[in-house]
Amino acid sequence: MEKFVLKYFNLIRTIIAILIGFAVSVLILVIVSTSSIESIKYLFLGPFMSVSRIGNIVELATPIIFCGIAIAIPFQASQFNVGAEGTFFISAAFGTAFALIIQKLNLPGFIYIVLVLTFATLFGGFWGFIPGYLKARFKANMVVLTLMLNYAAYFLSIYLINYHFRDKSAGFLTSYRLPENIFLKQFVPNTRIHIGFLIAIASVFIAYYFLYHTTLGYEIRMVGFNFHFAKYSGIDVFKVIVLSSVIGGLFAGLGGMAEVMGIHRRFLWQSLPGYGWDGVVVAIIGKNNPILIMFASLFLAYLRIGGRVLNLLSDVPFEMVGVIESIIILLITAEAFLENVKYRITVKEAEKEVFKNGSLS
Repeated sequence: MEKFVLKYFNLIRTIIAILIGFAVSVLILVIVSTSSIESIKYLFLGPFMSVSRIGNIVELATPIIFCGIAIAIPFQASQFNVGAEGTFFISAAFGTAFALIIQKLNLPGFIYIVLVLTFATLFGGFWGFIPGYLKARFKANMVVLTLMLNYAAYFLSIYLINYHFRDKSAGFLTSYRLPENIFLKQFVPNTRIHIGFLIAIASVFIAYYFLYHTTLGYEIRMVGFNFHFAKYSGIDVFKVIVLSSVIGGLFAGLGGMAEVMGIHRRFLWQSLPGYGWDGVVVAIIGKNNPILIMFASLFLAYLRIGGRVLNLLSDVPFEMVGVIESIIILLITAEAFLENVKYRITVKEAEKEVFKNGSLS
């Protein structure tokens, strides 16, 4: 039993944290709601009570998956790059501009889609290169760099759309509508689940294979595990720092353009959408493992949709919805939660092995 607990400790701890978070959420709802039973149902079962709401979960999880991967890859190298938010945003803006510029070429739909997604992906990689190079070359602080670049990405994007690609007939700040043959098809009736979700799932497995089955992925993980050991064992740390940031940027750029092509069909964000910060949360929950990040993104989206349903159909204030979501996430990401239990089980197992092998008399 103890060996089973040790082997699956992180999974067990996460499940317990979720259950405690749910219990605390129920307690809060009992206190603040006059119809607590209905409120509990709306929060936990509401997201599954219609096809459209299930679609909302998948729709919301899609950009978070991209940003989670974009955050996880530099995190694996212990580079605290939090620039996925800005990279997601600016890649979508420049990708939209590129799509509108080349529409006069009348390219076939598939080629057009691939070309625009490739451009946005590469632009994301370029934007990721900037902090990666500055960190590797000048030892700049990665957190400060990427936070500031998020603002630079925001203002550059707004300038580009507002002064060069703004649809003045729309009545608000938005780009011209993309051509229909570039739309990513929404393929589930009564939902907005689009081809971008399938691209996100493919990205999960590509990122997983890259991190755990390629030489560069191994080098990224080794730099994160022990920087000095990696350096003195011959790993090119400069290259790893730069490329981890670039590759993270590629995924964020792809996600930003996929969201525009699949959901909005034009660039209409007037502020940073927040998916990059959600990416930080799911990367931490998923331990920087792309497959776990996929499930963490779906779970976070489930909480968000449950909160929306709760807010719309019950008397629970919107602020309390945020509190409930925060409590659950804080419990899941608490590294020290149940760590003393793990320590005691580990010591107990070690003592058993010592006595079993006759090391003590």
